[in-house]
Amino acid sequence: MLTAGNLANLDERTLGEIAVALPGATALFRGVGLDYCCGGQVTLRDAAAASSLELAVIVAELSGLKQGSVTTPADLDTGSLIETIVTRFHRVHSQELPELIRLAERVEVVHQGHVSVPAGLAVLLKAMLGELTIHMQKEELVLFPQMNNGATMPLGFPIAAMMAEHQEHGAQLEEIKRLTHDLAVPADGCMTWRALYSGLAKFMDDLIEHIHIENNILFPRFL
Repeated sequence: MLTAGNLANLDERTLGEIAVALPGATALFRGVGLDYCCGGQVTLRDAAAASSLELAVIVAELSGLKQGSVTTPADLDTGSLIETIVTRFHRVHSQELPELIRLAERVEVVHQGHVSVPAGLAVLLKAMLGELTIHMQKEELVLFPQMNNGATMPLGFPIAAMMAEHQEHGAQLEEIKRLTHDLAVPADGCMTWRALYSGLAKFMDDLIEHIHIENNILFPRFL
């Protein structure tokens, strides 16, 4: 098992293992574009090769991360971890997405015809809100209670279903990047446009972290 004190053979560890064991690794992975949530089962070596990244540089940066006594999600018991997921991610997604939809609709209407307008973004965000709402309800009403009660029945199938939906969420995040040109606000973009992309950046980071915690920390406890 990879721990903060045992960093041997990092290149052969999966992105998910590293993200769980090393505080700060997730930010590093996001910075270089490595998918540690939906793609968390890929080794660092293979992921770096696929993205044409310098493996030795990434390993050196990971090895240099400061290790302290900071509590991470992996340190939490299952009940506390589930409570964190619901309050920190489920509730926040539900609050933030409707406003992002409103901002996207305004930008698309006011700036229609602009070469950089994210046409179709509002429709995509509405679809994400609907799908995420159903996904989170299934977790809160069915899967999480079973986990909190000791999981007296096999959870492999419902967990696999949730992870498949996570893959769909990941694909939607890639589509947001495409529509927004990687969240690049044009020089003449208004404040609404800037607020939209700033909010999207936070939402996307949150959703990536949300998926990572479930796929790489919570779900493996029941598989």
